Amino acid sequence: MTETPRTPPAPASGRTPASGRDVVLALVADVASVLLFAAVGLASHNEGEVTPWGVGQVALPFLVALALGWAFTLAWRAPLAPLRTGVPVWLVTVLGGMLGRFLLGQGTAVPFIVVATITLLVLLVGWRLISGFVRGRRRPSASATA
Repeated sequence: MTETPRTPPAPASGRTPASGRDVVLALVADVASVLLFAAVGLASHNEGEVTPWGVGQVALPFLVALALGWAFTLAWRAPLAPLRTGVPVWLVTVLGGMLGRFLLGQGTAVPFIVVATITLLVLLVGWRLISGFVRGRRRPSASATA
């Protein structure tokens, strides 16, 4: 007798698990967001001179904090969720990034903290909100399929 393959049970929440593609895209988008933040900030304070080394120095504490945020929130379970994943990842990235900058002797002036907090909120949570809107518009509505 041959056994029929069984599909795994649906999660208790009723949501489908995140696809590997979604996880990779979310991770790439988050890393790109932090690198963009670092590059724009560096360009605005270095008379437009941006080098990979400079971007790396600015971004490093935030990238480490981003990785911790992903681990802390188990972001791979719902990588596209703005509230469940985006907000906690953003908070850990900002707080950990500022702590890292302080420990590395880099600047943590109040204006920088404010700008970094707002910019990273817009980037890390914003792309998730846009993604949800786009994904929602692509799904056929119940009335269109009935």
